[in-house]
Parts: sequence; C-alpha cells; structure tokens
Amino acid sequence: MVSIASDASLLKYNTFGIDCRAKELAVMTKVEDVVELSQSGKLTEGGYVVIGQGSNLVFAERYEGLALVMENKGVRVTDEDEETVTVEAAAGEVWDEFVKRCVGNGWHGIENLTAIPGTVGASAVQNIGAYGVEAKDMIESVSAYDVREKKIVEFGNAECGYGYRESRFKHAEGKRYVVTSVRYRLKKRYEPVLTYKALADELREGVGRDAQSVSGTVERIRWSKLPKPEELGNAGSFFKNPVVGKEKYEELKRENPDMPAHETEEGMKLAAGWLIDRCGWKGRTMGRCGVYEKQALVLVNRGGCSGEEVRELARTVAKDVRERFGVEIECEAEFVGFDK
Repeated sequence: MVSIASDASLLKYNTFGIDCRAKELAVMTKVEDVVELSQSGKLTEGGYVVIGQGSNLVFAERYEGLALVMENKGVRVTDEDEETVTVEAAAGEVWDEFVKRCVGNGWHGIENLTAIPGTVGASAVQNIGAYGVEAKDMIESVSAYDVREKKIVEFGNAECGYGYRESRFKHAEGKRYVVTSVRYRLKKRYEPVLTYKALADELREGVGRDAQSVSGTVERIRWSKLPKPEELGNAGSFFKNPVVGKEKYEELKRENPDMPAHETEEGMKLAAGWLIDRCGWKGRTMGRCGVYEKQALVLVNRGGCSGEEVRELARTVAKDVRERFGVEIECEAEFVGFDK
C-alpha cells in the first residue's frame, strides 16, 4: 500500500531550497507503486507533478496537487554486442551516480554529462546537455506509465520529440506519462567529445583523454563555475540559450562585436548568460534571491526565498534582456503551482 502524506513539505525535494508545501506527497520506490496509485484514483491527469530531485523545478508557496517523487532503482544491461551496450536505468536512479557507474564499466558516451543534478528520468524529460553532448544522443527508448490509458508504454528515440532542452514529456499532452525507466545505447570504444573550448584546453594541458579523466575534468569545470545546490540553492542553468535568425544575429554582432554565438541547424545560438551579464545582472540580488556572481545564467536562493520571488526575478531579467537586445530568453526551469 502506497503511503500518501498530506500537507507535505517539499523543502528536501527541490534544489532551490524553497520551503513550499504540497496538498499530498507520495514516494514511488517501484513501478508497481505508480500503477497502484493510478488504479486507486489518486493519480489523475493534470493533478500531479513528477519529482526526481527537483533540480529543475521552482514551486509556488503551495502546490494543490499530488507530488509524485520517483525513487525507483535499478540498472541492468539489456543488450550488448562487440561495439555497444544498452543499459536500462530506473527513473529514480541518481543521474551522476549512473554516469559514473557507466564510465567505470567502460560504457562511453555520457561522461560529458557528469555532475548534473537530478535523476535518470529527468535526463529523458529535459534532454539534459553539457559540454557538447545531449542525453538524446544516447537515449534508445523511454518507458513510461500512461495515466490516461493506465498502462506502461515505450517510446523510441524518434518518438520523444527531442530538441534543445525539449521533449514530448514537457508539454501538456506529454504530462500524462510518468517516466519509469530509460534505455541508453553506449559505446565500448571511447570517442571523446571535446568541442567545448574550456574542456579541450584543460585536457591539452597534460590531463589524460580517457573517459575517467574527461569525467573528472568536467566535474571540476562545472563546480568551478556553478554553485552546489547543497551550499547555495539553485536550479542550475535557469534560462535557455536563445536562437536567432542570421539577420538579427548580424545586427547584434555589429553592435556587440565580442558577443559569443555559434551556428546551429535552427539558427545562431546566443549565450543567455552573456546577455544577462551585459544587462548588469551578474551578482545582483533582488529580494531574497539573485543572479550568481560566477555565472549569470544561474539564479540563486540568498536565504529563505519564495518561488514567487524567483519568478519575479526571472521575469525582470528577461524583460531587461528583451529591452536591450530585442531577444527573448525562455526559462529552462519549470514553475509549478503558479497561476498561469
């Protein structure tokens, strides 16, 4: 029987350190718990939010629904040949522990995603990415419980609607699915991805280029620039890097010759952190939250801040970027429990 807590604190279930409450909270330690909740009528479309470690969520003071915490565990090899291995991990597995386990076993491809807070389930929902690699590059399939049809379904990579920090699971229709496990297709032969300059530069300075070294280097670079959530509440990169057309890019480049950007299939991707910094926000505080002094892409909890304060700060920062550069920056973090 799944235990359901009423008027539950979500403080330990979000990395921003926001002391908010949910009408109900249930912790899932196995897939059968999700099925049981659904069959009992407690799990209804639009009435719940799925939480891994809450590393990409900002909660309102109160969430009038069911907080569904995924803590199911398990990692197993489902297929293997001379060149690749398919590894299935439960949605509640801690992402960084999964990455390090794969690296240690000689399963390659996700080492550049070391030290990203969150769970395996969140990696598939968010299509996490860092240092030139995205989760979608290795995801073979995603298993999920369909709350509407009350059954387990499986989506191949092409069915997941992946894009930059994007998937079918992030939108209204996709919210009916509770991700239960993810299959990653990894390589046995190591092929380093060193397109990120800071990573390539550090590895050129005598550090080995094996997967273990790359993973360790990524971790060092990440924590030299980003605050650890247990030390300073945050949700990682708060904004997506905006993509603009060539004409807009050339206009901005004329006015800002030092503006960083790189070409993608969708257009020219700008650095949101650079835009925010140029608006004078790096290191500033507004109420009880602020913009991190080492990376303007990160919003932080200065102590006891509310989700409402974070939302207001995000809106103000985005407004300043829009007014100065004529560019819209979207939040990567998701706001939960707020009025639309």
